[in-house]
Amino acid sequence: MHENKLQTSRRHFLKTTLTLPVALAAAPAMMTQAVSAGDAPASAATAAPLPKRQLGKNGPQATMLCLGGMMSALSPDYIDLAWSMGIRYFDSADCYLGGKSEKIFGAWLAKYPERRKEIFLVSKDHPHKGPQQMLEMIDRRLDACGTKYLDGFFIHGLGTREYGDGSLEWPKSDEFKKVAEQLKSSGKVKMVGFSCHDGRLNDYLNAAAQGGFVDIIMLKYTPFFTKGDAFDRALDAAYKAGIALVAMKTMRNTGDVPKRLPEFDKLGLTTHQAVLQACWSDPRISVVCNMIDNVDQMQTSSAAARSYKTPLKTAHIELLRETVLASRRTLCPGCPSCDAFAATFEFALLDIARFVTYYEQDSLMEARKFYHTLPPSARDATGVDLAALRDRCAFRIDYPEIVKRAERYFA
Repeated sequence: MHENKLQTSRRHFLKTTLTLPVALAAAPAMMTQAVSAGDAPASAATAAPLPKRQLGKNGPQATMLCLGGMMSALSPDYIDLAWSMGIRYFDSADCYLGGKSEKIFGAWLAKYPERRKEIFLVSKDHPHKGPQQMLEMIDRRLDACGTKYLDGFFIHGLGTREYGDGSLEWPKSDEFKKVAEQLKSSGKVKMVGFSCHDGRLNDYLNAAAQGGFVDIIMLKYTPFFTKGDAFDRALDAAYKAGIALVAMKTMRNTGDVPKRLPEFDKLGLTTHQAVLQACWSDPRISVVCNMIDNVDQMQTSSAAARSYKTPLKTAHIELLRETVLASRRTLCPGCPSCDAFAATFEFALLDIARFVTYYEQDSLMEARKFYHTLPPSARDATGVDLAALRDRCAFRIDYPEIVKRAERYFA
């Protein structure tokens, strides 16, 4: 079933690519520079960069939308389409697409070396031995990406399960601070940080705020948090410390929501575009990084960035929340109950839900490998009251069903 889905996605990508010049021609005001067919094989013109925001207190300006580097459609031509629509922030990692993602970006840069200075390029690695290991990892990441420097270099998926409880101190440790200084003074890295979707996210954000040297954090984010809660306070601390905040996992619960609602029709937005604008309505969020799976998503997401002018009203964000709650979901954006469980129990509830999401929504076969990378104890739900977890979750994620699906998909 998933192989068929992947083939259908590729056919859709090719079909939509052929129609892209028509779509771009329909918006001449967005086009600022004509290029030859050889420069942009799938488009007749290139849009101006998307609107930009400041990355933290001292970082550069970057486009509000980032193209993730984990989707099956990723190729040099696909990146070129993103460029043609104005995206200038690109995200990759050592492990994406079995190690191929960085090389795809490298192939694109080899074709268009003059574009390197106009983009913000991020990659990540897994320094399991501690931040010091990043000093020996950077050259491999540069070689794979085909570049002399990275705009952002992250510890990938910082969390206690992968890096141990001691990693909670890394964002404020002297060791990581010295590593960050060395990486930047070498000229190989512009900004140093980490990505995080761990149940202890708030603790990592607060530690980074206390440390004062982390430049950028890519975090699991939902616009549906409660004002003044622990997540809101942690975000505020990081933002006030001058750290750039990049939102991820923002669209993971929107797969089954209605595409249109009258309230958003009046704003000229689809429901998915409204979710993006709800994220940008938080001034602390500089960029939203998404897995953009096809050209339709790329067009609508880019259009949402271009049309964003003012924050969505609270009533509109609440309507989005209610709409998401009424849909089928596989991943909690990070409610206090689920995060508290993840912080205290060995069973890797949030990781398993994330892998199911990757498998179902993205046809990512590597999800099976990710699942089996977890230790057996982290996959054992014996004695865990999944029904109670579901009932306490603010987003009512059906954990009993998700765990059953994970066992069926990956066992």
